[in-house]
Amino acid sequence: MFKNSNIYIAIIAIFTIAIYSCRTDKPSEQLPIYEITKTMVDDSAMVVSAHPIASQAGHDIMRDGGNAVDAAISVQFTLAVCYPIAGNIGGGGFLVYRDADGTTNTLDYREMAPAAAFDNMYLDEKGDPIAEKSQNGGLAVGVPGTVAGMYAAFEKYSKLKDWKKLIAPAIDAAENGFKLTHRQAMLMNKNKAKFDKYNTDPIVFTSREWRGGDLLVQPKLATTLKLISENGPKGFYEGIVADQIVNQMKKSGGIITHADLKNYTAKWRKPITFDYRGHNIISMPPPSSGGIALAQIFGMVENYDLKSMVYHSKEHLHLVAEAERRAFADRATHLGDSDFYNVPISGLVDKAYLEERMSDFDLEKTEGSENTEAGDAKESLETTHFSIVDVEGNAVSMTTTLNGGYGSKLVVAEAGFLLNNEMDDFSAKPGTPNMFGLIGAEANKIEPGKRMLSSMTPTIVEKDGKLLLVCGTPGGSTIITSVFQAVSNVIDFDMTATEAVQSPRFHHQWLPDVLILEEVGFDSTLITDLNEMGHHAKFRGKLGKVEAIKALANGDLEGAADIRADDDVKGF
Repeated sequence: MFKNSNIYIAIIAIFTIAIYSCRTDKPSEQLPIYEITKTMVDDSAMVVSAHPIASQAGHDIMRDGGNAVDAAISVQFTLAVCYPIAGNIGGGGFLVYRDADGTTNTLDYREMAPAAAFDNMYLDEKGDPIAEKSQNGGLAVGVPGTVAGMYAAFEKYSKLKDWKKLIAPAIDAAENGFKLTHRQAMLMNKNKAKFDKYNTDPIVFTSREWRGGDLLVQPKLATTLKLISENGPKGFYEGIVADQIVNQMKKSGGIITHADLKNYTAKWRKPITFDYRGHNIISMPPPSSGGIALAQIFGMVENYDLKSMVYHSKEHLHLVAEAERRAFADRATHLGDSDFYNVPISGLVDKAYLEERMSDFDLEKTEGSENTEAGDAKESLETTHFSIVDVEGNAVSMTTTLNGGYGSKLVVAEAGFLLNNEMDDFSAKPGTPNMFGLIGAEANKIEPGKRMLSSMTPTIVEKDGKLLLVCGTPGGSTIITSVFQAVSNVIDFDMTATEAVQSPRFHHQWLPDVLILEEVGFDSTLITDLNEMGHHAKFRGKLGKVEAIKALANGDLEGAADIRADDDVKGF
């Protein structure tokens, strides 16, 4: 149990009561729409996702004999319906898999740059980036990978072997509708102006002023899902839906063609694996930066006794922030799509290299990001995550995204789904930040067919050859640091999954040179103390929405859904 645990448990209780209690004297619009479970212990199987309908879909698939991959596919498609801000068929993501015997694999279904893309496509006549072009509308869209990815996972690992059954919950939710949560209604209303700006055709998201409890019915999306159900990937990348995507591109200034869609492939890749204090950590390789950055941060703090530090003291935050600063500096220079750029993976995670990176670390102060550069390594803000463990002990950690909230804000009008704005994750110009403030260089420049660098960090942890933790989160650049803290909370501070997920979080990403702390859970005196050490610390809102499952010593599973949103855990 970590120091001052009662304080943190009290914070969790206050959050939960304030957000999720259902008192009859509240105004009706404040009553929760769904019965949401934030923490659960059960003995067989578990799924934690961003929406209770999606969690239920995965739960039911496993109840009917499906494995973790079957459940993941069903959750992915269901989130495309009931969590449109990030769930998708018009985006992409990463899957980390560990079977019950300990065999691991990762699936890259990240979006790709269209064939007509080129390195300075978002620069004006002065050579400066035009953020709107890479962030909104047709030109911001990368070739979607979700449908291809889900089918690749189905072919390799499905136990049920029934593709239609896995998509059925999503079709039902689209055809018959689902009730919006208060948060979903607020966010759709908030984005109405942007939807109106980038869509010339009527779309369901702007059909009315939304309130929590309203039924969102999406018949066009249901039709698209039925085509995918009947025809597999060809129902998306060819035929009617492909025509609809390309027509929307032509209307909206996009450059995706029929050939781009037909040529898309998902890829199985070798995981990033590393040891931390006797634990084997399994995460995602490039084009994700998550696994390498995670390995670097853990490697840089391993020589320090975190367990002896007061949890969330200035000493604790200072150490971790300095490791994060160095990892993100390396990210900016060295990381990109390994199919296009020789990423020095072994050099970046080498223990001697990481020790050298921390050789100038000062326990008392920071020199700041202006004095932190990338090392010379050589070779030797919306996304959603879900974690699943099935009855056999197979585990899936999966993060999927449209990039920004509602992606490019562009809907394929006749097909009823949102398209991503992942092209913004490339380096439009070396040294210029993207929408998350992340800096990139030559390694992540725009090239046809290339996959843009990502921060998504789906992760699985083993101890003594057995499954210990499945976790991940959305959050743009804060994904890496949120996953690090969740895993460190369990390993270094002996936390339960619930404590690890609900604890306050902090973040540093090198540039901008700011140490961010969540507003709830940290004392203002900590900001003062950190700034006296040379940091530029400040409060911000919520960081990430971690979904975690911890395997307990007695064989039970503990699931934890983040209190920061509508996330839900279901198990049996």
